[in-house]
This record gives sequence, structure tokens and C-alpha cells, in this order.
Amino acid sequence: MQKIKKGDDVMVLTGRDKGKRGTILRRIDEDHVLVEGVNKVKKHQKPNPGKNQTGGIIEKEMPLHISNVAVFNPQTQKADRVGIKSLEDGRKVRVFKSNGEMVDAR
Repeated sequence: MQKIKKGDDVMVLTGRDKGKRGTILRRIDEDHVLVEGVNKVKKHQKPNPGKNQTGGIIEKEMPLHISNVAVFNPQTQKADRVGIKSLEDGRKVRVFKSNGEMVDAR
């Protein structure tokens, strides 16, 4: 089970965007995630009439290493580590390490 998933609200722990919050848009691979509004870079893009793209300077998000983000705990208003716990019925759920509350309250 993955400790950080698509759609999680995360906080950046290190780097130039330290302290920023955002939502995970997607996981690039096992170790990298794309966070909304974080780690933005400017890219010089050529026009491509075949794909109907205009040229110019665009801003886009770049991937972050998964060790540089932590799931945001709304109860403590801080970033928190996540653990995995098995319930009595055999299901596995993600829980916050600080207070033991479930991450996805479904």
C-alpha cells in the first residue's frame, strides 16, 4: 500500500518551496510526485501547429522526490508521517503517526 497517493493534500518539507501546500496531481514513478502549484519552472516552448500549440514561455510543475513531501494533517495543521494499520476485518488503512487518526475517513 502506498503511503502517499493521488489527491492527497501534502506539504513540502525541503527546497525552495518549503512550507507550501498542494494536492498531488499524479505519481510519476515510485519515487516522484507532481504537486499542484509547487516547484514551478518556466519553459520556452516552440509553436507546434500540428498540435495547435502556441509558442512562448509557459509555467509548468516539475516532479518532486517523495521524501520531500509529507501528508498534511488537518487536525494538527502540520505535516505528518503516515503509517499503515490493519483493521479487524482485514482491511489496511493509512493512519497519521502523531495521533493515530485515519487519513481517508471513508
